[in-house]
Amino acid sequence: MKELDSTWVVQKYGGTSSGKLLDTITREIIPSSLEHDRVAVVCSARSGTTKSTGTTKLLLEAISHATNPSSGSRERLDHAVSLIRDQHLEAVSSTIGDGSRDSGGKRAQELELCVIDECERLRTFLHAAQTIGELSPRSQDRVLALGEKLACLITASSLEHRGIGAKIVLLDDIVEQAYQSDPNGPEAAYEELGTHFFDRISMKIGERIQECGDKVPIVTGFFGAMPHSLLHSVGRGYSDFCAAMCAVGIGAREVQIWKEVDGIFTTDPSKVPSARLLATVTCEEAAELTYFGSEVIHPLTMEHIQRAKIPLRLKNVKNPSGAGTIIFPSNYLASSVSAEPSEILSAAQPGNSTPTSSFLLANGYHGDMQQRRRPTAVTAKDSILIINVLCHRNNKSHGFLAEVFRRLDQHKVVVDLITTTEKSISLAVASGAEGARGIKKAITEIQKLGTVSVTRGMSIISVVGHRMRNTVGIAGEIFSTLAGAKINIYLISQGASEINISFVVKESDALLAMNVVHTKVLQIPTHSEQENSFSKGPWLY
Repeated sequence: MKELDSTWVVQKYGGTSSGKLLDTITREIIPSSLEHDRVAVVCSARSGTTKSTGTTKLLLEAISHATNPSSGSRERLDHAVSLIRDQHLEAVSSTIGDGSRDSGGKRAQELELCVIDECERLRTFLHAAQTIGELSPRSQDRVLALGEKLACLITASSLEHRGIGAKIVLLDDIVEQAYQSDPNGPEAAYEELGTHFFDRISMKIGERIQECGDKVPIVTGFFGAMPHSLLHSVGRGYSDFCAAMCAVGIGAREVQIWKEVDGIFTTDPSKVPSARLLATVTCEEAAELTYFGSEVIHPLTMEHIQRAKIPLRLKNVKNPSGAGTIIFPSNYLASSVSAEPSEILSAAQPGNSTPTSSFLLANGYHGDMQQRRRPTAVTAKDSILIINVLCHRNNKSHGFLAEVFRRLDQHKVVVDLITTTEKSISLAVASGAEGARGIKKAITEIQKLGTVSVTRGMSIISVVGHRMRNTVGIAGEIFSTLAGAKINIYLISQGASEINISFVVKESDALLAMNVVHTKVLQIPTHSEQENSFSKGPWLY
């Protein structure tokens, strides 16, 4: 165990990792990290064997049955809670024993009783809510908090079972604690401060972590009853953001997000075999990749660590020795680059969070502003539909746009891309099953404003690169490459972004578009070409 004045590293583990690979985490990864750093661990709710049996999914299902009582809803609610209980009891048994063994038997029995008690209290609470017929957004937040609490209980017990002191840090009341002295309360502060609302919460989380002393803090990824509910204010993936707030609160040198992939790739390796692991990207690049299809990291996480100048590293639980992908904030790159040129790989190694100029140069970032000469990655977002609206002649253009977006917002339809003229507008929106009803209602209302046509079965292809807009000829190269492959483009958007050019193609052309852009624009050889010739590039480290 490191001394109390050692540097901090925050490690966040996703639900799949803690659900399937907890033994590796508590036996190998955390003990190894404790050899050179103090470690704070952030846990997401555990995943199930299938996506539909994940803890958070089951808790949302239980909330739905409690708030929408119907025939058989009580039985379905009970089934969801019982499934959560049984999954976590099985996890206790596989982690530290079933209570019948001498080693860890008492600890296992205590943990099993704790899991049962938490689940039965949840069941009683939801039964009461079902009787009343109402469950406020804040109460729903407290229900969802159970998933992270149970995950932390099991993780902490697993570390204790291995002789490593651990202490659970519950954050379900952290928002009230942070703003209890504010006369207007959290709601007014949230509306007034925007993203800076989370700064005070970060400091309060830091205080809680420091109170753990020499024990490893095991922090719930769920933080507090947020104004308007946590899912509404932050959204899914809030545990990533919680890890960022922990890092800011304790002044960590690095945040580590542990997943089941090696890091960020130049494109989806399951679709393009020649995809290459990227040693480093900027916050802005990672945020754009997340929004347009690559599940990288929560966007609020990027903004928080960007302001605090804290690097973030993506690591693979299945490959702990791998360097992963390190994400340096752009202001960090411009002002804090080490002048030491001797070791190109230094910033890629665990324990070193300072990029050397040679490391950045080797990975495609050039000059004082660390600009890239080529795009970094290409990603795809499927199940997109295009809504084209031609304004009626008697509608003024500014009022027309305002009315279109008012109707979209009313039905919670999120627009991914947009292009406009004075009398028409084209929108690209995700057409997943969850938002299908809202999209249908919004289209019906928009038809009152003008002539509407809908094109389905489309995909958004996004080409991302740091300060790419300043590189002359990139857009022309992208579109001439697509033309050479006979791929038609239905919508193009760049806007104010310096790092992203997005366009819409038919879903049937998406794979080909990704391949040709990856090969011709990013200049990464195809899989067959690599077998015959070894080519160096900025993805190698």
